[in-house]
This record gives sequence, C-alpha cells and structure tokens, in this order.
Amino acid sequence: MRLASKVNCQSAKILRVPRCRTPRRVAMASVSPTSLAPSNVRQTSPPSDLISYIQSGPLLTSCGIASEAVEAHAEEWERLGRQLAVQLAFDHENLDPIQKLRIYHYYLPVYWWVSRQLEQHRREGHQTALVLGISAPQGCGKTTIVEQLEQLFNWLGRPAASVSIDDFYLTNADQTALAAANPDNRLLQLRGNAGTHDLALGTETVKRLRGLTTPGHSVAVPRYDKSSYGGRGDRAAASTWPVVSGPLDVVFFEGWMSGFAPVDPPAAAAVEPALVAVNEHLKSYKAAWDELVDSWLVVRIGDPQWVYKWRLQAEERMKASGKNGMTAEQIADFVSRFIPAYSAYLPGLYAAGPTTARSGRTLILEVDQNRSPIAKQPAPVV
Repeated sequence: MRLASKVNCQSAKILRVPRCRTPRRVAMASVSPTSLAPSNVRQTSPPSDLISYIQSGPLLTSCGIASEAVEAHAEEWERLGRQLAVQLAFDHENLDPIQKLRIYHYYLPVYWWVSRQLEQHRREGHQTALVLGISAPQGCGKTTIVEQLEQLFNWLGRPAASVSIDDFYLTNADQTALAAANPDNRLLQLRGNAGTHDLALGTETVKRLRGLTTPGHSVAVPRYDKSSYGGRGDRAAASTWPVVSGPLDVVFFEGWMSGFAPVDPPAAAAVEPALVAVNEHLKSYKAAWDELVDSWLVVRIGDPQWVYKWRLQAEERMKASGKNGMTAEQIADFVSRFIPAYSAYLPGLYAAGPTTARSGRTLILEVDQNRSPIAKQPAPVV
C-alpha cells in the first residue's frame, strides 16, 4: 500500500508516508495496533519449529540478538511476523521459503536492531526523532525494507516517516543546466552521482523531520517523479508532496550513495577521469546530510554488476504499472554511470562504515543476488 497525500502520524495512530514514485491522492484510514491484534495474533505459543527457524537466521549475531532471547520473546516475534505478512500480502499460514526468510531472517532482526537504536537514542537524552541512514546499492531491496519497517513502527504506535536522497535530485531544468556546463563528463549528464542533488533542500527537509516533535506541526516532504521526461525524471509539483504531522520517533533516510567518503583525486582519476569532479562534489555531502544521521544500516552486496539486473527489473515493473520508463539499452547506459562510484567508494564503506559511523550505532549486513541476507562471514557492527 502506498500513500502520497496528506498524512497524519499522530500518537498511537498509524498512518505512514511511504516511498512513492509518483505522488497521488488517496483516501486514508486510521488503524491502531490494538485494532489489528485480534485478527492477526494467535493466542497460542509459536510452534517450536518457528522458534528454531528464527534462531537459525544469519543476522541474529550481527543484530545483537541472543538465541535465548528469541525463545523468551517468541510470541512477540510471531505477532510482528504476522503483521509483516499482512503488510506484504503474504499468507502467514502458508509462507513459501522466500517469504518466511524475508520476514523472520531479514526484516524482523533488523527491526529489533533499529528498535534498540531508538531506545538508546532516548536514553542519551535526545528529544528529536532518530534519523536512521540506510546506505545500499540501487535495486537491492532498500526501499522495500524501509517501507516495511516504517509501517511496522507506525503500527506499533511509534510514528515513523521515510525519505530518500532520490527525492532531492535537481529539477530537470537544473540537471539539464549541469549537464550543459559539464559536456565532457558523462557522470554528470544524468541524475545520480554526487553533484546532481539539491543539498540544501535535503538538509532542510531532514532537519525539519528530525525536529518534528510537537503535535500539530507538520512537514511537506519532497518527492521526485522518475517517470517524467521519458525516465529522465523531474521533481514532483510541491502541491503533491505528502505532509507528515508530528511527533515522529524515527526518520528513515535512504540512499544508494549515503555515507560514501571521498578518495584522493588520483585514486578517483584512476577509476575514471570523470569521477574527479564527482569526488569533489562528494566532499560536501558529509556536512550536509551524513552528520544528520544518528545510526546507520549498510546493505553490502558481493558485486556491483548485480545492479544492472535489479534496475532492469524495477524499470519493467514501473512500465507495467503504466508509467513511462527507459529501454534496456538506456538502463545499461544509466547504470554504467554509477559503477565508477561503486568501484571507488564501496571498499571504504564496507571496511570502515559510513562517514559518520559510530561504535555500536552502525549495522553492516550482506545480501546475495536474490536480495536475501547471508552470513558468508560475520557482518561487522562498527
């Protein structure tokens, strides 16, 4: 379910501001955690095989979840798992292996980790919303996990909202001007790389969301329509932006290049000469955006080339929904403009964490080509 009109996240009422590709107005309903509980929560204890399955998950250690804690809180695991099944339109009684893995080996362990980050944020005396930065390559499933976590927090009466760095791309007119000013730099011809974002708009939006602690106050959240101009994209009209009402507990701030640290200019040039200008633009992102992040989630992948396939799948889904999109050839060209950044910055991200990573506040996990979590080696917690 996607909502993209005015949205209230008041107290224990849950209404979400999900990520959306093209804003649209829809009717809304108010749902509370207790109102869903009777039809979605079994009154009996979870079966032992479900407990064992959860305990076998690859992310428990990374997320700081002890096996005995799973058993002690098994009813809550199942209750939340059933709610995720509702959100994902799965039949919890007949989950296939992939669905079961998504819920109990991926989304719920990450949920528990984020929940503890919020608790720690409050213990430290912060009255602002927790800003969780999510850094993950395009197509690896970051938007889906953000949507599910956002809905789950809202369902639990812990109001949450999300925003993506994609929402802060330059307008089509400004991107066209940037491309014209850099005619020999292929990495700045289309949206995507550092330098193609409106940093001031992003800074203002995240700061306002983070500070949305008073009931009755609200923030309009920019949205970017990637289907405009034949897939080249443009910022959606401000009149269609969703409005988030306070107070908020969590702000999910996701992006494909979030937390990237610049490299020395010679190292950027060795990857591709055009990356030197991008690398220079990247120097502004830490102060503008990364320093607003309280905790980080990094999704690691084994090969950036997987992004080609993932992006093609996403584009086909968008076109199947009736929207305009790029051809396979255009997608290949588009994704090729991101590969230099992945080559230059992912090694540092995976080794040291994002630019503003703090001890105990950064989770790095890995997914395979099917976007499923794996434990080929212990995923570090920075």
